[in-house]
Amino acid sequence: MNRQPFDQFRDHVKPAIKSKLEEFILLGYEDVSEEKLWSFLKNKKWKKTPELHVYEVVRDVLSLKVGDFMNYATVESFKGGSWFESEEGKDILKGLI
Repeated sequence: MNRQPFDQFRDHVKPAIKSKLEEFILLGYEDVSEEKLWSFLKNKKWKKTPELHVYEVVRDVLSLKVGDFMNYATVESFKGGSWFESEEGKDILKGLI
């Protein structure tokens, strides 16, 4: 069977991604974007899987749980720079001091 890198299937599985994003919105997670969802799938779900069939990509998108994505997003936000070093953080700190 022909196995290809999953990035080639991104356009083919857009309906599944869109459906999952609509599910997230219904559950109150309006800030999740297609890019963030795809990043989660590539960096977490498919980290050790270099190639997938298109049906496996669709299956993984549709079976994604909100909690799994939110756990990933939380960890990624902690890995990022300190919030207090951002412009918003500096402005709030100035207001407190």
